[in-house]
Amino acid sequence: MKSDYWQDKVCVITGASSGLGAAIARVLAARGAQLILVARHLKRLEQTADTLRALGGKVLAVGADLTVQQDVDNLVQQAVLRFGQVDFLCNCAGRSSRGAVLDTTPEDFQQLLDINFLATVRTTRAFAETLLQQRGHVVQIGSLASKVAARYLGAYPASKFALAAYAQQLRLELGPAGLHVLLVCPGPIVRDSATPRYANASQSLPVEAQQPGGGAKLRGIEPTWLAERILLACEKRQLELVVPWKVRILLTLAQLSPRLGDWLLLRATSE
Repeated sequence: MKSDYWQDKVCVITGASSGLGAAIARVLAARGAQLILVARHLKRLEQTADTLRALGGKVLAVGADLTVQQDVDNLVQQAVLRFGQVDFLCNCAGRSSRGAVLDTTPEDFQQLLDINFLATVRTTRAFAETLLQQRGHVVQIGSLASKVAARYLGAYPASKFALAAYAQQLRLELGPAGLHVLLVCPGPIVRDSATPRYANASQSLPVEAQQPGGGAKLRGIEPTWLAERILLACEKRQLELVVPWKVRILLTLAQLSPRLGDWLLLRATSE
C-alpha cells in the first residue's frame, strides 16, 4: 500500500486516552495524520495529546461523554470547525464487564448497550455526512464477543453482537456510496495498567472469569501491533479483522454446528 496513505488525513479516535485508542493515535501521528482525540476524562486525554504534539503531530483533544448527544454534537462542531472534514472515525470507546447471565439485570444491559453500542451509533451518525463525502473509513472496535458469547461476561457480548450487526448494516447500506466500514474482533488486548479490572466481580464467579477474555486461553494482543493491522485493513478496505487467526476456525465450526461450537467454547474459556 502507499506509504503516504494517511498523510494529512483527519482522523477521529474515541477512547483515545489509553489502550488501543492511544496506540492507534500514535501510529497515525507517525504517519502524518491530523488527529481528533476523544475521551471522557480530558486531563488524561491531554497527556496523550501532548505526547503526540511533542512529536510534531497536529492534535485536537476533546473531552466528551458519548452517551450524551449534546457532547457528540459539540465534538462534531469542533472537528469540522478545526479541520473542515473527517476521513476516518475509529470507535474505540467502550467497557467490558463480568457477571453470570442471571445476575445481570436489565439495567446492567442498558448501561453497557449505551456505552458500547449506542455511543457508537451516535458518533457514526454524526460524522456520516463528512465521511461519505470523503469516501472515508469507519472502524468499529468489537471483540471476539461480537462473534461468540462466552460464559460470565455479563452484558458485554450482547452489546458487542449489536455492534457487529450495526457494522454489517452500515456496509450494506452505505458501502455502495463509498463508505468503508471495518469491524475489528480482537481477543484480549494487553492493558496499560496491571491493576485488576474486575476486582469487584461477584465472588461466585470462577477466578478465570475475571481474567482478560473471560479466561480464554489466548495470548494478549499488543495494542501497537493491532493498531498497525487495523490501519492496513483500512488501506485494503477490508470488511472484518478477526485476531488471532486461529479463532476463525472456531467461528466457522460454530456456524456449521452450534452444538460443537458451544462445546469448543466451553473448553476454550473459564471452567
